[in-house]
Amino acid sequence: MTAIPPRARMPVPEALARPNVVAPQPYSLPTPTRFRLSNGAKGLAYDLPGQYVLSVRMAIPMPLRVEPREVEGVATIMARTLDEGTARHTSVAFARLLERRGVAIGCGVGDSGLSVELDVAKHNLAYGLDLLRQCLAEPAFPEDEVARQIATRLAEIEQERSVASHRAAAEFAATFFDPDARAARPVGGTADTVAAISREAVVAFHARHVAPAEATVVVAGDLAGLDVVSEVEATLGQWQTPAGYLSPGPWQPTLLAEDRARIVVVDRPGSVQTELMVGAPGPDRHHPKGWAPYPLLGFLVGGSPTARIDTVLREDKGYTYGIRSTFRPRRRGGIFVTAGSVRSEVSSDALRLLLDVLDGGRDGFTSDEVDQAAQFLVLTAPSRYATADTIADEAASLSYDGLDTEFTSRNLGEVARMDADRAGAAYREFVDGRWTVVLVGDAAGFVADVRALGRGDVTVVPN
Repeated sequence: MTAIPPRARMPVPEALARPNVVAPQPYSLPTPTRFRLSNGAKGLAYDLPGQYVLSVRMAIPMPLRVEPREVEGVATIMARTLDEGTARHTSVAFARLLERRGVAIGCGVGDSGLSVELDVAKHNLAYGLDLLRQCLAEPAFPEDEVARQIATRLAEIEQERSVASHRAAAEFAATFFDPDARAARPVGGTADTVAAISREAVVAFHARHVAPAEATVVVAGDLAGLDVVSEVEATLGQWQTPAGYLSPGPWQPTLLAEDRARIVVVDRPGSVQTELMVGAPGPDRHHPKGWAPYPLLGFLVGGSPTARIDTVLREDKGYTYGIRSTFRPRRRGGIFVTAGSVRSEVSSDALRLLLDVLDGGRDGFTSDEVDQAAQFLVLTAPSRYATADTIADEAASLSYDGLDTEFTSRNLGEVARMDADRAGAAYREFVDGRWTVVLVGDAAGFVADVRALGRGDVTVVPN
């Protein structure tokens, strides 16, 4: 057997020069190609090499206040039945067309409007866009499919009442917003209004409020070799605004309830946990002093296990698995909301500590806190926006506010330069200690102690 000679050793230099470590720069999202279709819709195309499943998003502004009061939820039923057959294809035939080439279409309604999603392989883009156009321009709204979606929504309403987080969110909206505001009631409607929806109501709503005139289409993915503008124009560009279309007009601010600074307890006898939701007004993305401080503040106060809230309620007290805070922008104004669950027997003390932490932010934040939060948000941005669908979702969401992803890139740069003085001033501008508080749990075990906190009027309502 031949012996293997020892590996020759490479000479080691006496001293290795250390490489220069450069601080990472704030991440910038890709720059889109902007275009406009012949039907008036705006377009954004993001070329993301190597991402061969393309993400297409349609954002159609449509405030929920345009729903007739007696059939609130009709927008949700309309969205859910857009892809349940078209003038050319039955619902079954249309589903087969989607499956044949792996096309996925989804529709939903939120505070800002209708969003329609299409995910399709690059080589099937034209095929998928044509199916999307059929959904938007010529939906059939079959009677049986409308009835099925109504029944599904009614079942969801019952289920949502049994889920503490959903119940807390519903009660919070009803308490925080003016009773006459659409935002005070569920996006998907109530049992009474959903039950009153008919196919005729769905068809009429679609004709009046779904059109390309003020819509934005976003295409993201590997666009090499594609004439994206021509393909979108040949399909979605042929969708025309119907004669009966009603423009949403200027967006109106949502009125808040005059008595919103109070505590509401939703009684669920026997519950072993209590769901907490605490909120106050917040800014929208067009705030004159800038939006950048608010994602940072949400993260710093309650955005991670190392944030101020969990440091006290989770790590020190062991009351919760986690409570999160976030600033949620709306088209006009916004909400600063904190939510999570705690053990039932510590409900009142958890609320006391939570409000102390939230109020304590008015005293300011340290430079170390702000720097660490800023570094996390800036350095993790590349992973948050690494895929075509996240880029498309971000662009479509911002389009409702008349913005695009340059806004996101600009804000990341501002977050990187954030200082403690600016962060503290931004927090104090909206947090004044007047909280809307909702607790969902066994009221008998903690309501007396909650009243003793002296944090505002306490009302108990049934589940």
